[in-house]
Amino acid sequence: MPEVKTIKHDALETNSVTQHYLEDDTAVAIYNLEGEYFASSDVCTHGQAFLSDGEIRGDEVVCPYHEGSFEIRTGEPVDPPCVIPLDRYETRLGEDGYIYITIE
Repeated sequence: MPEVKTIKHDALETNSVTQHYLEDDTAVAIYNLEGEYFASSDVCTHGQAFLSDGEIRGDEVVCPYHEGSFEIRTGEPVDPPCVIPLDRYETRLGEDGYIYITIE
């Protein structure tokens, strides 16, 4: 499983999300929840909206399109109209200060 270097951890504020594109143009959402880093597909499974444009509410990301939400840690849908889970990527903080994600 390849590991991909993404962004510096200090570029992502606590309780926020940002977008990062992989080499194949896949959009990934990278989250910082109280200093823990998570990553998922950035496109909502309900509509063509970027979750990185959404809002973080507690442990959830709220889609800006129809206000559905997902649990950031698991990718599971929480509020309708979202019913399909997000693809998730394992993350780790490298010694160089970058966030790495594992692509399967």
